[in-house]
Amino acid sequence: MTQSFTKGTCRPDGRFGTWGVIRFTLRLFCVLTMLWAAGCGRVESGEARAPAAPPRALRRVVLQTDWFPQGEHGGFYQALAKGFYAEAGLAVEIWPGGPGSGIKLKVVRGDADFGMIRSDDALVAAGRGLPLVMVAAVLQHDPMALMVQATSPVRTLADLGGRAVIGNVGMAYLPYLEKRYGITIERRQNTFGLGEFMANPDSIQQCMLTNEPFFVRQHGRAVRLLPLADSGYDCYHTVFTRRELLRTSPDVVRAFVAASVRGWRDYITGDPAPAHALILQRNPQSSAELLAFSRDELIARGLVTGDPARGEDVGRLSTARIAGEIATLRDLGILEQPVQVADVLTTEFVAER
Repeated sequence: MTQSFTKGTCRPDGRFGTWGVIRFTLRLFCVLTMLWAAGCGRVESGEARAPAAPPRALRRVVLQTDWFPQGEHGGFYQALAKGFYAEAGLAVEIWPGGPGSGIKLKVVRGDADFGMIRSDDALVAAGRGLPLVMVAAVLQHDPMALMVQATSPVRTLADLGGRAVIGNVGMAYLPYLEKRYGITIERRQNTFGLGEFMANPDSIQQCMLTNEPFFVRQHGRAVRLLPLADSGYDCYHTVFTRRELLRTSPDVVRAFVAASVRGWRDYITGDPAPAHALILQRNPQSSAELLAFSRDELIARGLVTGDPARGEDVGRLSTARIAGEIATLRDLGILEQPVQVADVLTTEFVAER
């Protein structure tokens, strides 16, 4: 019996008939044409790329600050909020400070990688054998001052003789002022409040130019500020790390310092809103008005940028200034062991000019 085959059907042996072959060939041609066209479209539109590399793992880094989140930390929070640290390959955590936060020991133990500290405090710690090294400046000049009410007879730092000062009684600036002006100062421990100062018009209180005057003026009191730097006792506020991290991970230190300096420049010259939003989120006790005041003071007094004519700039530390601080502390008998500049300071990451 003769079998007939229609086009597009298979023969009993599984092969296509003539029309089936033609039809299959046309369909295959159309499919290949569409695939080729789609591929060309992706290339032309720039969508065809090599497979993306897996995301780079960020290196966890902890910065222990010296106080609760505030404007004086603005550059670090700017770098965090705007992704400068992430761009540098770092996952940075900023830990708040405050009384008893143990900044130096946390860094020495490796709980934190970096800390904020005054340069005189770093030198005293080094004199006690702690392996701390300053790697960058946060503030070129110390914003610490003594604050008196406008009605006070104290008009200069030399007028402090025989008077009580509310402050951190162990700080080196007190014996410095006594020796510098030939006076004796009664020390009263700082409670970090303003109640006594507001109640007693004769009170003298340690303050930060960028902070406490804001609150006093909010309460309608006029104050006179006596910056410690005017006496010649002019410290840096610095970032430090432990010597071991410098030895084992200099790339981490370099990345952190560079991103932090970038953050400070951006905070001072650009829009501080990203940093301020993050600070207010983490410290609801602060306010937009206080943050604006602090930043304005940082800018007006050149505390972050310093004086370019003297080679000062964001992040820079001067070996000559640190050597002078060492000499001052040694003269006051405060250093427990000899300290060399090279042991406590590196300019590798923010070079001197």
